[in-house]
Amino acid sequence: MPSALLQVAVVRRAPGPADRSAPAAAPGRAGYGHRVNRLANATSPYLLQHADNPVDWWPWCDEAFAEAKRRDVPVIISVGYAACHWCHVMAHESFENEAVARLMNDDFVSIKVDREERPDVDAVYMTATQAMTGQGGWPMTVFAAPDGTPFFCGTYFPRPNFIRLLGSVATAWRDQREAVLRQGAAVVEAIGGAQAVGGLTAPLTADLLDAAADQLAREYDETNGGFGGAPKFPPHMNLLFLLRHHQRTGSARSLEIVRHTAEAMARGGLYDQLAGGFARYSVDGHWTVPHFEKMLYDNALLLRVYTQLWRLTGDRLARRIARDTARFLADELHRPGEGFASALDADTEGVEGLTYVWTPAQLVEALGEEDGRWAADLFGVTDSGTFEHGTSVLRLARDVDDADPSVRQRWQSVVGRLLAARDTRPQPARDDKVVAAWNGLAITAIAEFQQVAALYASPDDEDANLMEGITIVADGAMRDAAEHLASVHVVDGRLRRVSRDKAVGDPAGVLEDYGCVAEAFCALHQLTGEGRWLALAGQLLDVALARFAAPGDGFYDTADDAERLVTRPADPTDNATPSGRSAIVAALVAYAALTGETRYREAAEATLSTVAPIVGRHARFTGYAATAGEALLSGPYEIAVVTDEPAGDPLVAAAHRHAPPGAVVVAGRTDQPGVPLLAGRPALDGRSTAYVCRGFVCDRPVTSVDDLVAQLRSG
Repeated sequence: MPSALLQVAVVRRAPGPADRSAPAAAPGRAGYGHRVNRLANATSPYLLQHADNPVDWWPWCDEAFAEAKRRDVPVIISVGYAACHWCHVMAHESFENEAVARLMNDDFVSIKVDREERPDVDAVYMTATQAMTGQGGWPMTVFAAPDGTPFFCGTYFPRPNFIRLLGSVATAWRDQREAVLRQGAAVVEAIGGAQAVGGLTAPLTADLLDAAADQLAREYDETNGGFGGAPKFPPHMNLLFLLRHHQRTGSARSLEIVRHTAEAMARGGLYDQLAGGFARYSVDGHWTVPHFEKMLYDNALLLRVYTQLWRLTGDRLARRIARDTARFLADELHRPGEGFASALDADTEGVEGLTYVWTPAQLVEALGEEDGRWAADLFGVTDSGTFEHGTSVLRLARDVDDADPSVRQRWQSVVGRLLAARDTRPQPARDDKVVAAWNGLAITAIAEFQQVAALYASPDDEDANLMEGITIVADGAMRDAAEHLASVHVVDGRLRRVSRDKAVGDPAGVLEDYGCVAEAFCALHQLTGEGRWLALAGQLLDVALARFAAPGDGFYDTADDAERLVTRPADPTDNATPSGRSAIVAALVAYAALTGETRYREAAEATLSTVAPIVGRHARFTGYAATAGEALLSGPYEIAVVTDEPAGDPLVAAAHRHAPPGAVVVAGRTDQPGVPLLAGRPALDGRSTAYVCRGFVCDRPVTSVDDLVAQLRSG
């Protein structure tokens, strides 16, 4: 949607996306000299980063809009997040500049929003930004009327451009008010249509899921793996879908796409070759140079990908990456006594990549001449460099997972010494905010990792002690996070979105929070056999069904009693994280299978029908929905193993190893309290016994591994 009102210089969009004198304050305005620090007590580290700006920032609140109305000035809504590189750039260039701040303070009310804390606000204004500019990203810069109606949107603006834009908007608001408001009304109408519910529906059939897999295969980058070009993001949800599609159909093509992409990402600069963990995305098309921020949600979803690839294939690289990603979550992002922090920053002391990049000389300094040259060859570190100023991002240029044991030992020694040297460098800041949905993703991922690690545990493995240590630490971090969500984030039966330093924030949970946390509690119920996690999942799902449901079987992203925005968001597509709809479907499917309550399955099927028309046409943006669809199409299988000792029981191991897509597995004593799948199911002849059902229809109980595997493969 073009803006004829505002003539400004070309906007530079952040990947993701000479000052003039400022006038004196006009009568009745706040004025530069009247700045009040309203961000000092914010929960959000992103807002705290701006607390000392000369800009007279407001947090998102009714009082800010009331102030804009009182002063009769527009609102600037600036949206970003703590780990965002270009957010830091715009802050340094503009928001820390006194002349720019004076313009903002004199002619606007400026509101700073953490998009991770308020995804509902971000969703509304990102839709507006995309409608006006055809693109989006952070930082996001929105000019709005005092009622919140957006009339001009953009992303990153260099300081000279931003100064001109501030002047143009102030002039347009003063001299062309009617036209500005008309433009705002047109934007709201456009984004209201984009967020509409109650559209076309269709069953999510095998044909649609096969079409989605075929589309992904056509769009696949045969050379580098993944989809699309630069910037290239890890397609974790699509890979999860393709793994399940492979399980259901036997498609070698789907499995090969996952294996190739997983190896390419793990051997590239996207993956931290020393400490584990994945960066947000690659700025190139071949995974070499990352945008260095590390997000909790990416690493949680990628942990699931590598864990399931390891489960299905036994692949050594997948095993190592799953193990070390679990370690990264536990060591780098877990906050003891709380949950998992949101992110590690892209910058260190204002310099991107400062902590992570190397020159050949630095390798020699850390390792000595011989090992330094060997490491340079192994990690692709050259004199010309792959990054800035002759530095290189470490990537694995040679295979190590299937190499000779002596090579692996040398590599592990080099990694340990380089990591020790790197630890002496300045380190990136950590966003310690605990986000409910993302912690849910991490809990689910670690629960799956624990189950698969138990399958392959062997004292003969060369790194058995390392694996055991990581599983113990990861298990503790996972349980810590779950307890924190249950005791801190659940307030009066409702979820809150964020917490920090054990104090819960005010923002209400959105649909993705309810879905991801409920799915996590279902995963914990399966891992631990504790009934309280299943009960908590049911409580959250009941709130979601009562408060978030939309006409025509869909869901809104916000509750019916949430703060009213200019539109009520209802995005059905998966983006950086699962959409609220996909997340709630995944939780409903698991909960229905674990409890046998069909109304939750019916709700999942009805909700998926609102996404189905998109799946076959836009597979890259419906990966989690398709993943849940594969579970429903598979059954999902409900597997109960009655046993006195689940750990080490061959039937339990077989159930996990051969579980079909989306299957739920519960093991324990018969009639264990709070575990519906074990109710009324005795052990036959005193032996461990497996009960397999599919879509609420059950096979005969079996006591041998061969019979159980045959039942699991019969579908």
